[in-house]
Amino acid sequence: MACTAQPATSVAAGNTQGKWWKDGVVYQVYPASFMDSNGDGLGDIRGITSKLDYIKSIGATTIWVCPHYDSPQFDLGYDISDYESVFPPYGTLQDMDDLISGCHSRGLKIIVDLVINHTSYLHKWFQESRSSKSNPKRDWYIWRPAKYNANGRRIPPNNWRSNFSTNAWTWDEATQEYYLHLFCPEQPDLNWENPETRKAIYASAIEFWLKKGVDGFRVDTVNMYSKPKDLPDAPIINPKAEHQGAASLYCNGPRMHEFLSEMHDVMAPYDTMTVGECPNTPDRSKVLKYVSAAEKQLDMVFLFDVVDVGQGTETKYDTTPRNWTLPVLKKAVNNSQSLIIGTDAWTTSFMENHDQARSISRFASDAPEHRVHSGRMLAMLNATLSGTLFIYQGQEIGMINMPEDWPIEEYKDVESGNFYKYVARATNSDPVALAKAKAAIQHLSRDHARYPMCWDSTPQGGFSTNPKTWMRVHDLTDEINVAQQEADEGSVLNFWRRMLKVRQDYSKLLVHGYYEVLDEKNEHTYSYWKTSKDSRALVVLNFTHRAQDLELPKVETGGRLNLAISTYEHSTGAFDSLRPYEGRLYILECET
Repeated sequence: MACTAQPATSVAAGNTQGKWWKDGVVYQVYPASFMDSNGDGLGDIRGITSKLDYIKSIGATTIWVCPHYDSPQFDLGYDISDYESVFPPYGTLQDMDDLISGCHSRGLKIIVDLVINHTSYLHKWFQESRSSKSNPKRDWYIWRPAKYNANGRRIPPNNWRSNFSTNAWTWDEATQEYYLHLFCPEQPDLNWENPETRKAIYASAIEFWLKKGVDGFRVDTVNMYSKPKDLPDAPIINPKAEHQGAASLYCNGPRMHEFLSEMHDVMAPYDTMTVGECPNTPDRSKVLKYVSAAEKQLDMVFLFDVVDVGQGTETKYDTTPRNWTLPVLKKAVNNSQSLIIGTDAWTTSFMENHDQARSISRFASDAPEHRVHSGRMLAMLNATLSGTLFIYQGQEIGMINMPEDWPIEEYKDVESGNFYKYVARATNSDPVALAKAKAAIQHLSRDHARYPMCWDSTPQGGFSTNPKTWMRVHDLTDEINVAQQEADEGSVLNFWRRMLKVRQDYSKLLVHGYYEVLDEKNEHTYSYWKTSKDSRALVVLNFTHRAQDLELPKVETGGRLNLAISTYEHSTGAFDSLRPYEGRLYILECET
């Protein structure tokens, strides 16, 4: 057998060439926390523009800007009051035009968030919808009359719980009906069943920005637009709770593929990239239908298998920190990596975003003696997986979770706050229950992705000249920052740069190749092959703080494994035991 032979399962059969986004590296920016250009303590669009050269220097080819739209900020920008304007503290439409042109002049693409499952309750559409039952836009949102229990008490139309640990329905006193909101009460769900609503969404949220030059969209909650018409009660999973999780009902509804095909047609005249946020979709056939090139719906999706590792089942905080094993993580990675095998689908590689805690704190070690090695090891994992790669701001310098001793008051996110209040109510503020809730929040909260970016060791970490930043700057900004790492060849930042260059050099193998895990049940190390039609690579990762024996697979006759890169600066023997949190990439070469 030749040393470059393919494994038994064929390499991806779909068209893997020709799309700019397939070999892309997308750098995600959260505007409020990236860079403050005017000293008001809040990040802004001009701040993003000022850092475009830095973003490109990492190896990114595209930037993704989280919601920049006008918003009352109940859900930090995901509650949009006007799709065609900018949140004033962030800047103006002209600032967005400058950012778009600034990206394009540097050869960068730019995508923005598309948040169209819901709007803000202050959006003019909802203001009209709630003005009266006879208003022409009444049916643009989901309204239902009350039900009444055996005691005559008014109750919501069904028992659904929102994603933020609250009732999914809010009573409108003026029109005497409930409206549905899968998130905050300030985020009413749009009624996608109404074709006029869909046309307005496409014109205001999509075409307006495509005409301005954006190159695509990260599509928020992409599988929640089609709800079952009768809005049935969710199964009772927690008998003690009045409201139940209903994702199995409102995700992947009956008309989802129809809606996404229609949306694809709107974007077809433009050379766009779409990546959908696709939670609660265990059915592989549904995922493949979303991302099949032939189906013409989405280019790719974010599956949540990896970032859900260690989270609770009923609610994500119903867990204890590090409540997972390495085989569980391997299985999660495989679920997204296998999407491209023998299909015309595409996939993604990511471990952080604005909704997730920091990956070093979750999946490796943020202890001072291990966090740099952990950051480099996770960089190797992410950069050697197939699909389009997504990096979240600060991930490239190894930013970690907020410290354990920060009080709950430092957490700004509505999800964190609502869960803590829920536990307080449910347990009569039992100290043990609250301590457990705080520990889960400290491990998994979205706030960890949202505190300010650390640029240097000056006050406020170089994020702002204002001592009163909108969120507290991390205590370790003098140790974890861009300026310090720029000057350190062994830094997490400079390893990311090297790793992205390796990814580019071996694109057919690392971006488009086939992934095959080797040590699925090993709880300490993680090894996998990457295979293309004419080459193979081996990745070996130590997920522990102790040295681990290196167990290399037997290679084909006539081949040898050559060490291409290690996450440690100073190499030992290429085949010596793995040091704590070490990662190695070997290339299989044929002997001549």
